[in-house]
Amino acid sequence: MNIDRFKHEHEQILEGIAALRDLSHDGIAENAAEIAHRIVAMSSVIKLHLSAEDRVLYPELQASGDRTLALLGWQFQQEMSSIAAAYVDFARRWNTPERVQCDPAGFRADANRVLRAVHERMQRENRDFYPLIERHAAPARQQAA
Repeated sequence: MNIDRFKHEHEQILEGIAALRDLSHDGIAENAAEIAHRIVAMSSVIKLHLSAEDRVLYPELQASGDRTLALLGWQFQQEMSSIAAAYVDFARRWNTPERVQCDPAGFRADANRVLRAVHERMQRENRDFYPLIERHAAPARQQAA
């Protein structure tokens, strides 16, 4: 199973979170338009990523024949549902410059909570989940060669 696409999307999302952090440090109200724009752009990547995980990654893991991998995939999918819901609410709340500009403290608190959860989750996937998938896929690639 090739997960390069998922890894690349993680890079894009992590870059988006870093950009939002930098913009926030430089002044939330002053950068409200760019912050809202970045949230909308990042939301597109996140929605695409989550959809591909649900349509491709998790079903392939379930069908892999590896019980450990299938269970871990199921656990990651279940955990992601609450994180995804929190992100959708965050993006809906802060997707316009006016909303960001009117409540910088609320944006900061919400961003710290939600984006930290997204960031931590992707780091766990990069560190624990994706390497396991790649180790599982390596023997299958060797057999096909």
